[in-house]
Amino acid sequence: MEIKTVSVIGAGTMGSGIATVSLLSGYEVNLLDIKQEFLDGAKSKIEKNLQRSVDKGVITDEARTSAMNNLHLSSDFSTVKNSQLIIEAIVENMDIKKKLFTQLTEYALDDAIIASNTSALKITDLANFHKKPENVIGMHFFNPPVVMKLVELIRTELTAQKVFDLSKEFILELNKEPVEVKESPGFVVNRVLVPMINEAAMIYEEGVASAEDIDKAMKLGANHPIGPLALADMIGIDVCLAIMETLQRDFNSDKYKPARILEQMVKEGNLGKKSGKGFFDYAKQYARQ
Repeated sequence: MEIKTVSVIGAGTMGSGIATVSLLSGYEVNLLDIKQEFLDGAKSKIEKNLQRSVDKGVITDEARTSAMNNLHLSSDFSTVKNSQLIIEAIVENMDIKKKLFTQLTEYALDDAIIASNTSALKITDLANFHKKPENVIGMHFFNPPVVMKLVELIRTELTAQKVFDLSKEFILELNKEPVEVKESPGFVVNRVLVPMINEAAMIYEEGVASAEDIDKAMKLGANHPIGPLALADMIGIDVCLAIMETLQRDFNSDKYKPARILEQMVKEGNLGKKSGKGFFDYAKQYARQ
């Protein structure tokens, strides 16, 4: 099987980014979501990303036009029936994802690869809700997908070798670097990274240092390109909380207990950059621009 058409389900930050890198590599892309306003917003983001690539000389204006012609927006999930690869990039909620995987049983091609961009949830649990669990794999892109080179490929005990091989070929075609990961909560990056963010949040909550100084300390003392709290804002406080809850539940260990401030911020709707406020206030930043 050759991958020619990719369906990306979920038109948020990750979904629109995955769609963009797929378009840049010449694939036909169906981008699906339940609301037209989400699709319109994603289309605008994709146009800006492609134009940025033109401005930087990465692609020609003709390539930008061709890529946009290869983008198809839809809220009709039956659209996926023409796709060899379907990438799920919806909200980090197991019940909602399971419902989607059940729907894909009805619409997806028998040999279509079904990939989840989940940050930490068990791929096997999702695979069991699809008619062909051997076709299911984890394909974890990082934010923003247009920039970040890494993609974690998570195989379950059920994932067929040909599915893994084709998925790896696809990632390489996107000019990304795949790493093979055995299924485990949080995979590699988030199992290391998000507990560090959680600890930084606890330090902030305890009043040990300001958010600015916590981030400065990690940038200058550990040579990190971005501080943990600014990174939490970029990832999304709700996503960080969901990952910590998954790690705590799946490992059955309070080692991964979420910081109380993460729970409080989610309740208050302070989710980071996407809401305008997290550990830092982005509304003020945007007002200055």
